[in-house]
Amino acid sequence: MYVEREASVGEPTSQERRKADQNDKRILGNVVQCDGARATISAYADDIDGAVTGLWTVGKMISINLGTTRTVGLVYAIGKSDRAWSSEGQNAIEVSIELVGEVRDGAEPGAKPVFDRGITTYPHIGAVAHRIRTRDLQAVYDLAGRHSITVGSLAQDEAIAANIAIDDTLARHFAVVGTTGVGKSTAVSLLLRKSIEARPDLRILILDPHNEFAASLPEYCVKVDSKTLDLPFWMFKLEEFAEVLFRGRETVPEEIDALRDLIPLAKNLYRNPNSGAYLRRGSDALTADTPVPYRIADLLKQIDERMGMLESKNDRPTLKSLKTRIESASADPRYRFMFNSRLIEDTIHETIGNIFRVPHHGRPVTCFEMAGMPSEVVNSVCSVLARLAFDLALWSEGKLQLLLLCEEAHRYMPADARLGFAPTRHALSRIAKEGRKYGCYLGVVTQRPGELDPTILSQCSTFFAMRLANEQDQAIIRSAIADSSASTLAFLSSMGQREAIAFGEGVATTMRLKFEKLPSHLLPGTAKRTEDMPSKPGDVDLVAIVERLRNVPKPQSQAMAFAEVVDTGRQAGDPDYRKPAAPARVAADEDFDTRYGLKPATFGLRPQND
Repeated sequence: MYVEREASVGEPTSQERRKADQNDKRILGNVVQCDGARATISAYADDIDGAVTGLWTVGKMISINLGTTRTVGLVYAIGKSDRAWSSEGQNAIEVSIELVGEVRDGAEPGAKPVFDRGITTYPHIGAVAHRIRTRDLQAVYDLAGRHSITVGSLAQDEAIAANIAIDDTLARHFAVVGTTGVGKSTAVSLLLRKSIEARPDLRILILDPHNEFAASLPEYCVKVDSKTLDLPFWMFKLEEFAEVLFRGRETVPEEIDALRDLIPLAKNLYRNPNSGAYLRRGSDALTADTPVPYRIADLLKQIDERMGMLESKNDRPTLKSLKTRIESASADPRYRFMFNSRLIEDTIHETIGNIFRVPHHGRPVTCFEMAGMPSEVVNSVCSVLARLAFDLALWSEGKLQLLLLCEEAHRYMPADARLGFAPTRHALSRIAKEGRKYGCYLGVVTQRPGELDPTILSQCSTFFAMRLANEQDQAIIRSAIADSSASTLAFLSSMGQREAIAFGEGVATTMRLKFEKLPSHLLPGTAKRTEDMPSKPGDVDLVAIVERLRNVPKPQSQAMAFAEVVDTGRQAGDPDYRKPAAPARVAADEDFDTRYGLKPATFGLRPQND
């Protein structure tokens, strides 16, 4: 069965050997079957003395000597043909391997070996096989001079660093998939930290549904949540604004048509206060999607005027319903980040600069924390942010490099189109398909790749697949792997913590790696859990929990837009607008203001009864 050392084909360059006192024969096997993708090696599970060596194990790389080249394979199955163990004599085993590529020695003496995914010479029957040596293993995962970062070590040999090509990983999008609890968030935090160090010009926007990434990137991160977010309603496209008004329910076409006609009039009134209902036509005409400020008061005034027209008699129920929706949304505490009166001014430069970190002042990461926010708020805001990210990268002509990281990506891009908000899907699909041409990149993190839109997943060129137990999810990843390492995915259901299988454009070949261990204080969510830990076991503040459940903010002096008392003769956005001192109580006034068609105490406030 074994081939003597003198009879074996010698290697062109000297490579490191095992210990001198170690029997080299015991690690050798011979090829007994081979086809275009796989081969079978005959070997022994124990040595001559009967001691089980355990050197042939699933997941290890092996090398088959063919003279000037060495074929590299991955062990994916081991077995005995008779399924019986003998205590007398040696036990022959069959080792099934998948052919990965071949290693050739460099042209110059002492040069590093070179790995090629293609195989020019297939192993012949009887070719000698053994565990791969370190120099060849380094050649297999060498990135050939590409800009790389180290994210961990190889599962084969922890002494060898696991490197990924950071530019290709970002520019062609990447995905991190794995079931809950395997360390996805920790791996993503490590990747972001390494990416920032390698690419200081990179800006990162994280859609964080669990409020956990800010603690893992404290020196790079700026937190944004519903209380600190300033995203004016006039920056929303018509579809996105309708999502806010209809709260995720099916829209009414007649009301949408009315909005499409009336919003340009309100924008024109803001730009030209004395123009009345006249709307300019031409190249600089305003549409419902143009990001130009307007006032909710002007929009409501236009609705009132249209309801008063004789020819609009049949449309009055529709217009009245639309007006009620607008007033309800503007008075909703969950939408204070949209309808704050100071946001009616043209603050687009400040808003975009704060969210996308231009300039970043040493903090290039923005964490948009969404825990506790209603789905209709999340849908509309994520749509706006994704659309702005692409547009900024497009019109900056490549000067602004943006990475949009979607944690729990199946929430925004589900495979079932009925479950997702269409504008969000369109914005993220646009980034996935065209973003790399303009410097806008997409990172997808999900525990259910089977529920993710396959169009988005197919655009990700680098995958980090962690443990996946669901057969459907494993099938999705199996269909995405492009090279001849499909057998590697057999380990998906049994990998340990921080382990992943990386494949795609960002690595030289399919690689099983173990991510670096982050310090405990940089683990995602750790700081938040420590802060929220009760002082004594069982010490639960039920009053605070109920207040947060009701989403009732603590009283703040003039902090909420719809709680501010405004001068009815002036609106926020006017050049000389100044907010007067707020009286203790606003008396209800039955007279209508002739300029805006609103009661002074009704915009954003419920009528107050004595």
